[in-house]
Amino acid sequence: MKVRMELLSLFVAVTVVVTGGLGLNAEAGSSGVGRETWQEEVLLHDGRTMVVERTVERGGRHEIGQKPPYKEQSLRFTVPGTTHVITWEDHYSRDLGQANFLPMVVEISGGTPYLVAYPMGCLSYNKWGRPNPPYVVFHYHGKEWKRIPLQELPADITAPNVIFSMPDVEVQRLGKRFITAEMIRDVIDRYKQPEFKTILREPVKPGSLGSTNCEERVLYKGRWILPNDPIAREFIDRQKK
Repeated sequence: MKVRMELLSLFVAVTVVVTGGLGLNAEAGSSGVGRETWQEEVLLHDGRTMVVERTVERGGRHEIGQKPPYKEQSLRFTVPGTTHVITWEDHYSRDLGQANFLPMVVEISGGTPYLVAYPMGCLSYNKWGRPNPPYVVFHYHGKEWKRIPLQELPADITAPNVIFSMPDVEVQRLGKRFITAEMIRDVIDRYKQPEFKTILREPVKPGSLGSTNCEERVLYKGRWILPNDPIAREFIDRQKK
């Protein structure tokens, strides 16, 4: 029994570590530890532009030789034609050990702000319901951001318009703190995955372009485990006693 429990302990530990290190098809990078702030000239679907101030902060546990994950981030902008300043924030999530998302789209349609985000890593993808296509969509309503189904995202919002993958690294590479819409388009054009170049509207078949490679996990008493895994659940229950 002692040997069995030691093996089980090793199994659970490896499961948690490996799962925490898995990513979707894009990973966030870092230009260093700390806080980074810059501005992006965002091209809207109707041809207007607006300036979005972005801030990311890195920190927390990470593997030796790797940069800390994104810990906090925010986007701040003024709705064109108004004095209404909107802020979107993504805070550290204890169950993930980092923030939740990589923003892809910041848009205004019918006077309503929308934001499309990509779950940052497989744990976040599982936490947010394994969306297919892999987007989490928000709109600003009643002075707060609320999640909405992808089907409610206006049809005229079709393409990413902010730096998505490794944004702080891209800013450092570009060597500027004001990133023009043309520079953003050049960055997006380098993305290879179809779901990063345009907003997919139909579910993607497993194994096809645009699908994720994330194994399904569920959160059980603070641990990410395989669904319906009685051995892992038994071990965690014993630890909690």
